[in-house]
Amino acid sequence: MMGHSHALSGALVWLAAAPGLAALVPVAEHATVPAELLAGALVCAGAAMLPDLDHPKSTIAQTFGPVTWVLSRAVNGIAGGHRQATHSLLFCAAAGVGTHLLAQWHTVARDVVVVLMIGLALRALAVGVPGRTLTSAMLNVLLTTALVVIFHSFGVGYGWLGLAVAIGSLAHVVGDCLTERGCPVLWPIKARWLLPYKIGFKTGKWFEQRFLAPALSVGIVVLLYLRLMPDVTIG
Repeated sequence: MMGHSHALSGALVWLAAAPGLAALVPVAEHATVPAELLAGALVCAGAAMLPDLDHPKSTIAQTFGPVTWVLSRAVNGIAGGHRQATHSLLFCAAAGVGTHLLAQWHTVARDVVVVLMIGLALRALAVGVPGRTLTSAMLNVLLTTALVVIFHSFGVGYGWLGLAVAIGSLAHVVGDCLTERGCPVLWPIKARWLLPYKIGFKTGKWFEQRFLAPALSVGIVVLLYLRLMPDVTIG
């Protein structure tokens, strides 16, 4: 799947799961509060980009210039190439637990993660000016800063941060399992999980561009309406 599809899937999954998470997971008890819900959707969308840090040409590798590119090259070597270690349940769990511990360690570390995840989400969703790389980067920084300040003003606590990172990463892995190449979900076991009968779609082709991405976008709009307008009845 392409970067924007992964980001959309991360946001969709968070919006869909928020009520259940709020009811069942103590750290996510405020996940359905509007400001927390929107922050969670953005963080989860950004986290849905993390597994592709193993690909130097991916959206995430190009988001923060040489820093993420060099990091991506290192991860690519450690992970064994693209769609290897970072596309597994082990990576999703490690990313979630690591983020939770980091957030518990210091609020500055937590805020850095939040900024990075929101910045990644905006980059993946192509928020910017077409053909203007520097202008787009500056716009990303301004919007990310504005969103973080707004969420802070509404008292967003980010107790669910590690959970959102794990779920976003998992959404990425599941999405790539729907493609023709699949993923080594149980890495270090190298067997890939694939759809039967070779029905997995090709990344970036017509199905993803003309059906999947629009369907994910519509789903997000519908879920936002239902979550933010809970008193509205249909029918």
